[in-house]
Amino acid sequence: MKMEPILILLADDDEDDRNLFIDAFDEIKVKTKVDMVFDGVELMEYLHTQESALPHILFLDLNMPRKNGLECLVEIKKFERFNNVAIAIYSTSSAPENVEDTFVKGANVYIKKPDNFNELKKILSEVITINWQYHTSGLNRDTFMLNL
Repeated sequence: MKMEPILILLADDDEDDRNLFIDAFDEIKVKTKVDMVFDGVELMEYLHTQESALPHILFLDLNMPRKNGLECLVEIKKFERFNNVAIAIYSTSSAPENVEDTFVKGANVYIKKPDNFNELKKILSEVITINWQYHTSGLNRDTFMLNL
């Protein structure tokens, strides 16, 4: 039986962060297909023009030009079509107000961008192997922020 890849979408305007993200997935031993967009406007265009396969997991940076991650999160949650897309906030910020805002607005998990490559691989590996149905059914503020 051929396993289909996990479809990943990264919305992040920082080129270095995008490159590290791709490099980390290249080393993780799980079959993935990673697409990238560079800002919130591009993200929403991507999601609304996908005819078939939406991403399984969207990694969403908060601080992006044109439309920030929080604005995208609010917009995504308005459409039933995106209900099965797990949304992982992926930000350099761990400010309590950002964590709270994204929790209340419906993200599935909050990840502070790790400081080193090995931590990044570990956290990405953990995120893509989460049983999202189980994780989101018991979601609370204590389990929302993913820590290693």
